Amino acid sequence: MYVNYKHMKYVITGASGKTGKVAAEKLLEAGQEVVVVGRKAEGLQSLVEKGASAAIGDLTDEDFLTKTFAGVDAVYAIIPPIWSITESWRAYQRRVGTAITNAIENAGVKHVVILSSMGSQLAPFGAGPVSGLGEWEQQLQNVPGLNVLALRPGFFMENLYAYIPQIKGQGAFGDSLHADLKVPFVHTKDIGEAAAKQLLALDFKGFSREFVSGNRDYTIQEAAKILGEAINLPALQYIQYPSDAAKEGMISAGVPAPIAEGYTELWKGLNSGKYLADFVRTPENTTQTSLDDFAKEFTAVYQNS
Repeated sequence: MYVNYKHMKYVITGASGKTGKVAAEKLLEAGQEVVVVGRKAEGLQSLVEKGASAAIGDLTDEDFLTKTFAGVDAVYAIIPPIWSITESWRAYQRRVGTAITNAIENAGVKHVVILSSMGSQLAPFGAGPVSGLGEWEQQLQNVPGLNVLALRPGFFMENLYAYIPQIKGQGAFGDSLHADLKVPFVHTKDIGEAAAKQLLALDFKGFSREFVSGNRDYTIQEAAKILGEAINLPALQYIQYPSDAAKEGMISAGVPAPIAEGYTELWKGLNSGKYLADFVRTPENTTQTSLDDFAKEFTAVYQNS
């Protein structure tokens, strides 16, 4: 538990999501005043019951955000993923990012922690939606007097849930990510805790970044072995597909074309080595949760899906 911090007021966007909810819970545990933002009240109810105030609105509504951000010490800001878009993914990111950035400036906020990603240095292009986060980082740096800390986590462990239909239908799963590429896998809980730690300290100035890198790097084939053993499929294999075939597979499975194209570019960036080119693992950015820990959660979701 976080203790002995001076009283401050925070706004957490995307508070019904995985990282935002954890960040809000940790701030509330520390006795802080927390406003949680979401589109629906029911998604925030558990946080309200713990002492948070709810602000119901849309992250593209600049006026709503400006009013919500007024008088706060810091904001945790995210551009939530969306899976049903018909516009380009980048256009969506720009709409949300611009609304948040303008509201931060309008409200005079001095500190913001944002959820970015490893690979965001590949902006404006080269890593799909991650490049959009890099573009947002640059936009925030143009706000006068704003101190920005960009959390740059690795590959979300929870992204592996997307492969459950393949595993159940084919006994294997695949994508265009190189099977032998070592990638930092990180649990969203650890990202939320990293955000809360930075928000409580508020000791960052100007623009800075903080990697959140999980307990170690894994190949996707190693992930298949760990998950396979957990779900009683010890022979579970990851199959590496050509990039175009993987994209067409996503689209045929119902993934909107803009999202499939974005992930295809992201995998290409990872496979090229450029995505992780500026990442250095340190004791400070290494987090606790392992893929073996996550495999227990994966098993529960797999069995109930």
